Amino acid sequence: MTDFQFDLRHHDAADARRLLDTLISVQQEIYANTEPREFFTEDRYRRQITGHMTAPGWELVAAYTPDGEMIGYAYGFPLQAGSGWWQGMLTQVPDEQLRETGTRTFALSELMVRRPWRSKGVGRALHDELLSRRREERATLLVMPDNTAAKAAYARWGWTGLGQLRPSWEGAPTLEALVLPLSVSR
Repeated sequence: MTDFQFDLRHHDAADARRLLDTLISVQQEIYANTEPREFFTEDRYRRQITGHMTAPGWELVAAYTPDGEMIGYAYGFPLQAGSGWWQGMLTQVPDEQLRETGTRTFALSELMVRRPWRSKGVGRALHDELLSRRREERATLLVMPDNTAAKAAYARWGWTGLGQLRPSWEGAPTLEALVLPLSVSR
């Protein structure tokens, strides 16, 4: 760990809408060379994040340098009853594991840190800060199967695999669904 200083700030959807261009800029920088490219376009991500912002309980935590530069963020929202989150599950999982109530599962939709600030504790701080206030039983996230650095970090933080999932979004790759009992992250 370094003595790198950064600030964490919570943003609700109304607040985050004012930051939308910055959020998209960070995402585009991070995923600039990621395949399948059509899944990581600015237009698709803009539709994703603005759609997610309408979810009840949506929250974002952003990390900033002392001079105010955004260096990363994490956001998510509770999965509502009847959520489409689990549609496209490729792995056989008991139906009970996929049942949502609106209070059972928090979807950690994005966690990203810009390259110059990686390996400085920013990702873990964003993760822990976002999940620390949640009242759901568990959290879930989707990760690219070849993102070994992220998968290793998630494993260290207590996440376990649930199976493979291919979302219905245009150009979506097959992803790995992970879950975390929220008592582990508190």
